[in-house]
Amino acid sequence: MKIKKLLIVIPLLFSSFISADFRQGVDYRLVSSPLPVKKDGVVEVTEVFWYECAACYNFYPAINAWSIKQDNTIKFSKMPVTWHETARNQAALFYTIEALGLGSDVQSSVFLQIHKERKMLRSPRQIQDFLKKFGVDKEKTTQYINSFSIKQRVERANKTIRQLQVQSTPTVIVDGKYIISPKRSFEEFFEVLDYVIELQKPYS
Repeated sequence: MKIKKLLIVIPLLFSSFISADFRQGVDYRLVSSPLPVKKDGVVEVTEVFWYECAACYNFYPAINAWSIKQDNTIKFSKMPVTWHETARNQAALFYTIEALGLGSDVQSSVFLQIHKERKMLRSPRQIQDFLKKFGVDKEKTTQYINSFSIKQRVERANKTIRQLQVQSTPTVIVDGKYIISPKRSFEEFFEVLDYVIELQKPYS
């Protein structure tokens, strides 16, 4: 019995030390109007980004490397911002790439064209020309971007970003209630992210 009590006390002490390292309101914040999430034991992690954001461009390989290391208790996704017309056009591009099944290489190419080649992707015509390089003709691009499905996904992203009051990128949302923004090193950011995820994981 004494051994069992000791085993219980040690994790609690360790947990208290971790809690002292990362503080709500400093390292992460709790949103005032959280999103509903499934109670299925899976923690939902969403990166909110903007293609033209230099910090998002630098963060892209780091968050992708983190995501592939996660097991099936983590569901990772990305959400583009919709703050203005340019961002909404690029959000439609993001969801079109997903719908066409073009994969992460094409998503990377968007970042590279904007930040390395200095060629913007802001108008439907520029987006058409970009996707044509990957075998998607202009008519098909227009069909997808103007489809009900893509417009619905852009609008859903818009509502989510407004509800959570996301004001900068990149921002990471955990289970629709916690928000973390990289302020220091990526290493420290992922320590905070892993900590918040542990807060959300169900324990028996």
